[in-house]
Amino acid sequence: MIQTGNKIEAFHLSELPVGIGQMIQIGTEQVAVFKCSNGQVYAIENKSPHPKGGILCDGLVSGEYIFCPVYDWKISLKTGLVQAPDEGKVKTYPVQVENEKVYVTIE
Repeated sequence: MIQTGNKIEAFHLSELPVGIGQMIQIGTEQVAVFKCSNGQVYAIENKSPHPKGGILCDGLVSGEYIFCPVYDWKISLKTGLVQAPDEGKVKTYPVQVENEKVYVTIE
C-alpha cells in the first residue's frame, strides 16, 4: 500500500476479481473494494449500517449493489444508500484507476 496524501494505492486491478469484495485497512477505517461486471470499481465502508453491522466485503454483488451478508440489505455501491424498504447509508470513497492501479481517497 502506497499513500500520497489522502490518496492510497490499494490494489492492482488484476487483484480484484469481479463481484468479490476485497478489504483494505486504511488507518482506523476498513474499506471494502469491489470490481463490478461492467469494470467499474467502488470503495465503501466495510460495515453494514444495521445494528449487527455485517461485513460488506463478504456480501453478494449484483450489478452495482452489494447485499449485506447478515440481513440481506441492498446497498448501492455508487451512493452508499440502503435501498427501500430498509434505511441507512454507508460511507463511500472516491476511486481512481490509473495504469492498472486502484487508488482510494480517504477524505
